[in-house]
Amino acid sequence: MTGFINVDKAEGLSSAREVGRIKWLTQTPCGHMGTLDPMASGVLPVAIGNAARLFDYLSNKTKRYTATFLFGTDSDTLDTTGEITERGGKIPTAEEINSVLHEFVGEIEQIPPKYSAKCVNGMRGYMLARKGVEFELSPKKVKIFSVELVSHPAPDAYTFDIECGGGTYIRSLARDLAARLGTCAVMSALTRTKSGIFTLESAVRTENLTKENIAEYIIPTEKVLDYESIYPSPAEAKKLFNGLSVESGLKGGLYKIFDAEGSFYGISEVKDGFLKVRTKLC
Repeated sequence: MTGFINVDKAEGLSSAREVGRIKWLTQTPCGHMGTLDPMASGVLPVAIGNAARLFDYLSNKTKRYTATFLFGTDSDTLDTTGEITERGGKIPTAEEINSVLHEFVGEIEQIPPKYSAKCVNGMRGYMLARKGVEFELSPKKVKIFSVELVSHPAPDAYTFDIECGGGTYIRSLARDLAARLGTCAVMSALTRTKSGIFTLESAVRTENLTKENIAEYIIPTEKVLDYESIYPSPAEAKKLFNGLSVESGLKGGLYKIFDAEGSFYGISEVKDGFLKVRTKLC
């Protein structure tokens, strides 16, 4: 059994718990394509079996979030699950926020939260932070395609629609946006509405999955990749599927490659005029 389940992770559940549920239902090793913190909800693609080998192809796909930032408040985790370190700070107006949002669009540098999975000397940041160890994280480049203020649900809260590349920390965006406005902010709610081809509209709660119906929700592996498909000749396939490369007139890049029976074999790459299988999935 291989493919993907587009899980709608519920708030309060860990990503590991959701993966464990799919693993139990399928009796197959599974892994998620980009974790969500327990306080977050929304799209969590879970790879079943060999589909997990596609992690590197999917991890940098565009993601979309609906996030609420609580202004005038700060915490050690940059969200409302942590220890509150400041209250009563300045609450900006919608006009003030909109006047600076463009500064956070494009390729920007962002310092990850200390309570994150970033490694420092071989240890996760959140593990060091929980132990009270002082450390600094280096800035990383991330891509933010758009940030739009969509609502003002409370006097001190604003909700945003954010489209960004993989590896972007929404909590860090809350911190940096607030700092630009001379105040502080924490993330109080987060829903991932899109991750690559996976959208919230087509996601399913694991509580609704059973051993009898889960097959209906498995998305074939080849359906999640938007690469062009190629079907090598028998002579080419013999070489390719034995780890060799063949000359190709195709333009450079990645392709989905199929065997003689039309079954999805894996990911291939054309480079310098030669085609070679890069990742085998069958």
